[in-house]
Amino acid sequence: MQRRIRTSRILGAASLALGAVLVLGSCSSARGSAAGSDDGEVYTIGFSHVTTTNTPKGAAAEKFKEILEASSDGRIEVELYPNSSLYGDKDELQALQSNSIQMIAPASAKFTTLAPQLQLLDLPFLFETSEDIAEIASRDSSVGEAIFENEDLRAAKIMPLGLWDNGFKQMGANVPIRSAADMAGLSFRIQPADVLVSQFETWSAIPSILAFAEVYSALEQGVINGQENTWSNMETQSMHTVQDYITESNHGYIGYIPAINSDFFESLPDDLQQLVLDAVDESSTYNREIAAEVNEEAKQAIIAEGSTEIIQLTEAERDALMATVIPSVWEEYSEVLGPEIIAELLANRD
Repeated sequence: MQRRIRTSRILGAASLALGAVLVLGSCSSARGSAAGSDDGEVYTIGFSHVTTTNTPKGAAAEKFKEILEASSDGRIEVELYPNSSLYGDKDELQALQSNSIQMIAPASAKFTTLAPQLQLLDLPFLFETSEDIAEIASRDSSVGEAIFENEDLRAAKIMPLGLWDNGFKQMGANVPIRSAADMAGLSFRIQPADVLVSQFETWSAIPSILAFAEVYSALEQGVINGQENTWSNMETQSMHTVQDYITESNHGYIGYIPAINSDFFESLPDDLQQLVLDAVDESSTYNREIAAEVNEEAKQAIIAEGSTEIIQLTEAERDALMATVIPSVWEEYSEVLGPEIIAELLANRD
């Protein structure tokens, strides 16, 4: 089927096991039905993600459900499992590949074990503004093609559908951070991407890969010294309550890639396939409209609470931090990410 899609503006162990069985059971008859026109079958999409409903991703998932159930006149039901209530960071990708869950929307870094080129979105200081995201990662850009036409993901039965903004990353720690020297010897939680490992090693920090749901307790217990995240992720997970400082650095981007199991997608009738694509497109537009607002509200909530000092970098301090990783970290991964793409991105910064 030709994919007609517009350029985006872009849930005890026993209960978890039971939830997985219910999702599998609700989807088995749908996967066994023949593709074609309206056959009276009701298809269920189990959609698991790791954030709360009042984050940019959580809100976009709710909007996707609303749009798709309405546009399909009830032929598709979307069951949402937010906040790691069904699958968490460690198992959602395998669950998607096995069709135990039909959709997930993890940070792009989660896919890099299968598709290393998606580390493009983890490059430090890649985007300066939200408008840059829409332009640099559009479907017809070299970065967009590396994401949405990625053969490694297709081979793993994963079909990327869109790009949802979380927002720009800030640095939380129990010491004030204004420079790379301030991070020396500190253990920072990162997502699983080699680019991020190199970024923090360049800053003489110790990168530590942890699941999102484990970050708060790791901070509270002193297992790690800091973390990088968006305002909304920090506020909704109460990370700021176990950190003395947050440096507003905007040094990186967290983007989510809503993705569907390709076998499940292809089992849908053609008209429902298109409705899924349209619903992702519309929810992507909605997500981009609210992401900055949600993060600003989270930032103001943290400030109002008054327990965490917010550090604003001067332009010179931010430029100095940027100079430690551009072009060095970008060029280090040129062969993995695509020499032509890296050259193009660097040229566009001049």
